[in-house]
Amino acid sequence: MAKARKIPLRKSVVSGEIIDKRDLLRIVKNKEGQVFIDPTGKANGRGAYIKLDNEEALQAKKKQVLNRAFSMEVEAAFYDELIAYVDHKVKRRELGLE
Repeated sequence: MAKARKIPLRKSVVSGEIIDKRDLLRIVKNKEGQVFIDPTGKANGRGAYIKLDNEEALQAKKKQVLNRAFSMEVEAAFYDELIAYVDHKVKRRELGLE
């Protein structure tokens, strides 16, 4: 009998929900203090996850959740980039491209 595969779960920093890792977007802070989106989910550094959902990305900017998650000031321009990236990924999923 085949062994059931373990589904990796992560917690969204915005909603606090525990969700399948594939439905989340990883944001990373590396040792140099740079914050960036990690589409591979494997970059070195401290990771924080948000759900791939437009409303959740807007809430992340409104609540400034990444500032708390990374204990540093994250630029407003990064939040705008995050919102645009999530919107793009959501549209691709709706079209069945991912």
